Amino acid sequence: MNRLIFLACLFFASFLIGCGGETVQSDLRTVSMTIGSKQFTLEVADSMAAQEHGLMQRDSMPTLHGMIFVFADETEHNFYMKNTRIPLDILFLAHDGRIISMATMQPYDLSLTPSGGPAKYAIELNAGAIKEAGVRPGQVLDVPADAREPKH
Repeated sequence: MNRLIFLACLFFASFLIGCGGETVQSDLRTVSMTIGSKQFTLEVADSMAAQEHGLMQRDSMPTLHGMIFVFADETEHNFYMKNTRIPLDILFLAHDGRIISMATMQPYDLSLTPSGGPAKYAIELNAGAIKEAGVRPGQVLDVPADAREPKH
């Protein structure tokens, strides 16, 4: 009987750890990118379908995780938080990696967050990550080669 209780407790503990929000279930490829003083793992949203879905319907995201949106053209972009459950910071970058603008977006907010100029990339991180990493507008980030152009 003790063995059965032990196995049940082990299963329950494994379940709780798995539900801790520190894993990401996505079919998107990832890249590693330094943003300010932090190293992030970013899912690459470079198809229309991936960009339309973004980070919607997630209850959490690991601390040093995010998503980079790679656009075919450098144009003005607007983001909103339809069906997005977690607060997010967003960075808009020009083709050379220069930060054009940044903002914090609230869950389910349908108001538009504009890029404030032509942007080739947008990066979404957990709210507060921009401040914690010490990022400022005008800084230039090194966009990983594998995320510079859409694959689709």
